Amino acid sequence: MTESSTERVALPMTVPAPAVTPLPMPERVTIYEVGPRDGLQNEKAVVPVAVKAEMIERLLDAGLPIIEATSFVHPKWVPQLADAAELMGLLIDRIGDAARKMPVLVPNERGLDRALDLGLEHIAVFGSATETFAAKNLNRTYDSQFEMFEPTFARAKDAGMTIRGYLSMCFGDPWEGAVEIDAVVKAGLRLLDLGADELSLGDTIGVATAGHVQAMVAAFGAVGVGPDKIGMHFHDTYGQALANTVAALQVGITTFDASAGGLGGCPYAKSATGNLATEDLLWMLQGLGIESGVDLDKVVGTSVWMAEQLGKRPASAVTRALSGVS
Repeated sequence: MTESSTERVALPMTVPAPAVTPLPMPERVTIYEVGPRDGLQNEKAVVPVAVKAEMIERLLDAGLPIIEATSFVHPKWVPQLADAAELMGLLIDRIGDAARKMPVLVPNERGLDRALDLGLEHIAVFGSATETFAAKNLNRTYDSQFEMFEPTFARAKDAGMTIRGYLSMCFGDPWEGAVEIDAVVKAGLRLLDLGADELSLGDTIGVATAGHVQAMVAAFGAVGVGPDKIGMHFHDTYGQALANTVAALQVGITTFDASAGGLGGCPYAKSATGNLATEDLLWMLQGLGIESGVDLDKVVGTSVWMAEQLGKRPASAVTRALSGVS
C-alpha cells in the first residue's frame, strides 16, 4: 500500500439514494436552526461577533428558513452570548428585515425589552418540565417559572410577536431521572395557555427513544395538541437523534430543531452532548424524499468553516464524511 493510498479524502458529494419503499412521511419539513444560539452558548471560548454574524449569514444563504440568532440572557449566566444586542444590530444593518424576523431567546421581561427595542418579531421562552431543572436553569420553582413568563407572554402578544415555548427535560432529567409523559403534557399546556404559538419538546440529555417519542406525541394529541403545534429538539448523547426523528416523522411532526455541525449541549446539564446536526438530518431527509429547501453542500461548508474558527472537528458525521475532515 502506497502512502498516497492511505490519505483520507472526502467522499463524493452526492445525495443519498431514495427510499425503495416510501414510508408514510410528511412531504416537507421545517428545520429550525439553533446553532448560533444553542450551539455557541455551550462553547468555552467567546466567539467574536463578526464570526457569529458570518455564520448566520452563511446559514441564511444555505436556505435555513428559521435561524435562532442569540439569547438576551444576562451575561453572568451565558457570557458567550453577552454580545446579543451588538450581534442583532450588526445583522439588521447588513440584512435588514431578515434579521428582525430571526427568533431570539428571552428569559424574562428584561430580555423582552431588549428584543422590542430592536424591533424583533419572534421570541422564544425556555421552560422546564421538572422542578430541579427549573431551579438550576431559571432559579425558580416549577410553578413560579410560569408566573415569571406570564407578563413576558402578555407583552409580546400585545406587540404582535410570535412566541415559541421551549420545554426542557421532556424525556429524562439527570437529577430526577425518568419524567412522566403526563407531567410534560401538563407543562406544555401551561405554556400554550400563556400564548405560545409552538412547543419545542426538548430531549435535553439525549435519552429519548423512538417509542417514547411517539407516545409523547400521542399524549399531546389526546388533549387536543396536534403535531402542527409541536417541534422536536433532539440531542445525540445516546446516538438516538436520527432514529427519534424518524419516529416523530411517522406520527406527523414536521418541525425539527438542529444545529449546524452538531454544535451545542446544555451548560446546566453536563451530561448533554451536542444537538442533532443539521447536515445529518438533511442527509436522512433527502434519503426519505422529504423536502426542506436547505442546501446540504452549503451547510457542510459552513460547518467546516465554523469548526476552523472554533479550533475543533465538526461533530456531524455527515460533514466529516463529505469534507474529509478527520
